[in-house]
Amino acid sequence: MERVMGGQKEWLYRLGRAWVAFFLLGEIVVFSIIGTGFFSARNFQNILVAATTILLLAAGETFVIITGGIDLSVGFVMGLACVVSAKIMVMLQAASVSQGLSILLGCASALLFGLLPGLVNGALVAKLRVPPFIATFGMYGVAYGLSEILCNNVPISGLPPLVGFIGNGYLLYYLPGKALTFFSPPQGIGRADIRAMIPLFPNVFVFSIIAVAIFGFILARTQFGQHIYAIGGNIDAARRAGIPVEKHLIRVYMISSFFAAMGGVMYTLRFVTGRADAGAARMLDSVVAVVIGGASLYGGTGSMVGSIIGTLIIAMLETGMVNLGLPTYNKYVYVGIILVLAVLVDQFFPEFVRKGE
Repeated sequence: MERVMGGQKEWLYRLGRAWVAFFLLGEIVVFSIIGTGFFSARNFQNILVAATTILLLAAGETFVIITGGIDLSVGFVMGLACVVSAKIMVMLQAASVSQGLSILLGCASALLFGLLPGLVNGALVAKLRVPPFIATFGMYGVAYGLSEILCNNVPISGLPPLVGFIGNGYLLYYLPGKALTFFSPPQGIGRADIRAMIPLFPNVFVFSIIAVAIFGFILARTQFGQHIYAIGGNIDAARRAGIPVEKHLIRVYMISSFFAAMGGVMYTLRFVTGRADAGAARMLDSVVAVVIGGASLYGGTGSMVGSIIGTLIIAMLETGMVNLGLPTYNKYVYVGIILVLAVLVDQFFPEFVRKGE
């Protein structure tokens, strides 16, 4: 009898932990009923594009939140990287450097420069014991100020034309019954074929999901990842176990900063401009995506898969509202409600988040 009850309880826990997947399924059902063309290939491409920035910021935030911290600087670190990448591309183009090399050096420089805010955040949290909220909120202001100084309070324009081709391109172009090409549309096709052509997998999403998959593997399958969970579960016990807590925390905040910088680079590629406020509106989305994906703000739990699901929930909500012709700023009301709901689940039903422990 006890075995049966225990089995039923375990199934209840599994169903409870899947509430996010049910929520996502509910969104699909609702928007497919009240929206138009929700299951079209174009609409799903829009969802993937909307998910790109949130996914990158949420991926870095996942590492931080698992340790029991939070990174409030990701939005403006993203803006800083966006400005740096755009400015370098413009400068190199003016120096007659080829478009491809200008773009490559601009993106690489922004990613490397984007590690610095994470290094400072990590040192403040790990070495000087500054609360993560204060340390990263301070960096929030510093990154924003530096961005505005670099761009002189004006969005950077005049980037190489190839930037937009890459950022708004797709991995595959499918012309039903006629052609399937990689990276660029088939050559010599007419207007009717262009309208019938189905682009698949936006480049910015492909670049992003590759990076997320690599770090998801690191989090789930490596000793470094297991140490991160240990630090979030009990930092004192982690120290007693010989885990280099300070070194790991610095690396975690650098990972978060790296993903924010990558978000800035993707923004530059997609919109062909450098803006200091490029990620200002996405910080809340990234935290919400991680929390509704199963991470606990108390630390010790979370996964990259969960964060991906949380990202899809927000991206689908945003795209669905556009599809219905609703103002997108209403999204923040729903995102805030979802965040509170997720925290309440963590607070009152911890077994749904922490595997019944």
